[in-house]
Amino acid sequence: MRSNLNATENPTASTSAAPSSPVLNRFQALRQLLLSPDLSFLMEAHNGLSAKIVEETGFQGIWASGLSISASLGVRDNNEASWTQFLEVLEFMADATSIPMLVDGDTGFGNFNNVRRLVRKLCDRGVAGVCIEDKLFPKTNSFIGDHQPLADMEEFCGRIRAGKDSQTNDDFSIVARVEALIAGQGMDEALRRAEAYHAAGADAILIHSKRSSAAEILSFMEHWGQRCPVVIVPTMYYATPTEAFREAGVSTVIWANHNIRAAISAMRDVTGRIHREQSLAGLERDLPTVKDIFRLTGQDELNEAEKRYLPVRTGAHAIILAASRGEPLGPLTASLPKCMIDIRGQPLLGRLVATLKERGIEEVDVVRGFAKETIAVQGIRTIDNDDYASTGELFSLNRARERLSGPTVVIYGDILFRPHILDGLMETPGDIVVAADAFWQRRSSESINQRDLIAADTAYSGNFLDEEPVALHSIGAHDEGTEICGEFIGMVRFSDEGARMARDEIDAMEAEGVLPTSDLPELLNRLARRTTVNVHYVTGYWLDVDTLRDLDDAHHFP
Repeated sequence: MRSNLNATENPTASTSAAPSSPVLNRFQALRQLLLSPDLSFLMEAHNGLSAKIVEETGFQGIWASGLSISASLGVRDNNEASWTQFLEVLEFMADATSIPMLVDGDTGFGNFNNVRRLVRKLCDRGVAGVCIEDKLFPKTNSFIGDHQPLADMEEFCGRIRAGKDSQTNDDFSIVARVEALIAGQGMDEALRRAEAYHAAGADAILIHSKRSSAAEILSFMEHWGQRCPVVIVPTMYYATPTEAFREAGVSTVIWANHNIRAAISAMRDVTGRIHREQSLAGLERDLPTVKDIFRLTGQDELNEAEKRYLPVRTGAHAIILAASRGEPLGPLTASLPKCMIDIRGQPLLGRLVATLKERGIEEVDVVRGFAKETIAVQGIRTIDNDDYASTGELFSLNRARERLSGPTVVIYGDILFRPHILDGLMETPGDIVVAADAFWQRRSSESINQRDLIAADTAYSGNFLDEEPVALHSIGAHDEGTEICGEFIGMVRFSDEGARMARDEIDAMEAEGVLPTSDLPELLNRLARRTTVNVHYVTGYWLDVDTLRDLDDAHHFP
């Protein structure tokens, strides 16, 4: 049995509590909203993100709308989504928030037995209450048609009693929704049913009307006489001043479907504009940033958790190749190397070095060239390639030859990546391991001919339990028909033996006279022909800064 101690607690669930009151859990918070003498409000949400927005906006409670959740799943509001599918959405919503949630439970998804199981599962997930309506299963939305048949009153009372007997938290709330006015059965029948449901144990009554005037609702309140809390849904009589509900003694107002309707409107607008204009240029400034999505979904917490729980690797050092000027960025690199461009108040190189040190790589060598005097990042040792204008990456690596010994990570100086990519690279077996993005086709097609695409003996499977090694075939130009497996992201790890083989190959290339203009993929291709070079697949979460568009993306990179 789940006790109150298992429920997620919410220090700000109710502002009506006195400062000396104990912290309320979500079950208690909803109960207090229903019982409070002040009018309270529940705002509709239909998934974890919208629920989070409702909480951030300042609402004290959430209405998990059956109509909205069904619509978000692309089905009708006729119990076409099963109760378990519905429950899965509710679990995400509860996990994303700390304020109480009242669930639109339709008819209870069946008879008393279905209600019993539903209530137990809601309690297990920290959902504070459910509203069930006195109609037949499968339900029909109240605003469709007239004179819908109602459930037998005594049978519905049995559903309420079954729910109350099954709740595993004493403060779980059951709200009985009376549909008599909707069904055209009149005020007397509405009052008779409400009284019966209250006597059966309902914690509150939701009285529903689809008239454009609130006259029915206000008349019900006058006759009801505060027997127990009353909840209303003013979707149709929205023009009624809220003060009228306060004066009538209404407990709680539900704003029932406005987030899903707003989402539909916004998606139609954005999708239509993109379809017409075939461009994002005039749109981006009007939209929330990707960074805002990261914030809403708790990316910062994950970053902190990674520092706490992921293993810190030690014993390796890094060589960062950062000698080039970075021509594609034009005036921004007129007097600064690309690696020193500011990214949210810190140089790109500084962010790269910080990620390495966070994962336990303390010794970092940076091969610098253009405007080398501007490279000022704490915790690095610099090595100069004064011939940067006429040489390539491999020449720069050879300038750090004495450091290419022991476990070594070689990285391009213009990339950002999430720490788990480095962890995976370090854990992948092999003397030489390259990191490749298996989702390379999702990236921009700009300059695709210059991207370092790879062929390997096995494509990415998506099976995280698959421990079979993947061997690199080649990086760069490929024959037509070659299956591309990924994109080299500019990171390679060498063991001590791998570093020795790399030095030997560099010596051979120098003897052949090809070293000055060769790049890192050429070295890896030659190594792959004489030994096994393994591939560590990643699935995004990295970025190389080659264009102004990349630079904009870098400012939103987590």
